[in-house]
Amino acid sequence: MRRHRVVLLATAVVVMLGAGVTTLLLRGGSEPERRSISVPKLQGPLYDDGGQAAAWVTANQGDPDATVINEKIASVPQAVWITGGDDPAKATTQVTQTVAAAKTAGEVPALVAYAIPDRDCGGAAAGGAPDGTAYRAWIDAVAAALGPDPSIVVLEPDALAQVDCLDAAKRGERNELITYAARTITEKAAKAQVYYDAGNSKWKPAAEMAKRLEAAGADDYGSGISLNVSNFRPTDEEVAYGKRILDGLGVDGKKIVVDTSRNGAGAAADNEWCDPAGRKLGRTPTLDTGDDEVAAFLWVKRPGEADGCAANAGTFVPDLATALAEGV
Repeated sequence: MRRHRVVLLATAVVVMLGAGVTTLLLRGGSEPERRSISVPKLQGPLYDDGGQAAAWVTANQGDPDATVINEKIASVPQAVWITGGDDPAKATTQVTQTVAAAKTAGEVPALVAYAIPDRDCGGAAAGGAPDGTAYRAWIDAVAAALGPDPSIVVLEPDALAQVDCLDAAKRGERNELITYAARTITEKAAKAQVYYDAGNSKWKPAAEMAKRLEAAGADDYGSGISLNVSNFRPTDEEVAYGKRILDGLGVDGKKIVVDTSRNGAGAAADNEWCDPAGRKLGRTPTLDTGDDEVAAFLWVKRPGEADGCAANAGTFVPDLATALAEGV
């Protein structure tokens, strides 16, 4: 399996880039051939804030579903979504509280930056920052609040896979904004590992997704790519897809994180993505994946929170949570 391309070298120049070391491979001492980065392996347990599931359990101790939801969902580490886009002060507060609580617990937080303008192409999760200026201010606040400790940032789920809904001008702006986000977080929070979202294996061909990632600065910034966010594709399928994407980038050494929150039974037969029945919780979140190219298995989508069909997107629905926990 190829991950480091062999070239004839006269010189190797090492520079710092983001959360790792970048080696510039030079032919004849001047012509850049291919860069290789080293993404540090994060150590320790992932952060668990309990979220809406824990709040529901606390408020419904007598409910027969409370025990299973508490044991199988509320007590499992999950990503914290930072949304809005028009309120930098709120983002600062949310990120600061999250990273502080994680540090106190000795855990690594996973956060999701989700506020790109024209988010979700007007779909169930529509919203985001009102314009590019507001988005940059929001990202500035998120980046500054992340601080000096290690964290994982999943950058703008679906934003690159969905660019087909935008006209040429807005596609260009989206690429610039995602590049800005990755660069700013990298510069202001050196130990934050930024993972560009790359959709899932049934959305775009790997070669096409690699092109979109490169257009949004993924060769120059970030630690790698995130896959399967809020979807149900099997883990092994996503890892294989992710490695094909990484092969298409212009830099070696990038890593993959996979959302395993609801893929225990794979996708529905018709590939329904919006609160489909019969799904199941997937692999427990961990930084120890057994694959050097996979940095983490995460629960990015918080199990039990609706996609937008069973209830408004993001609403905790205990029946959904119980069904996922019991695999029915």
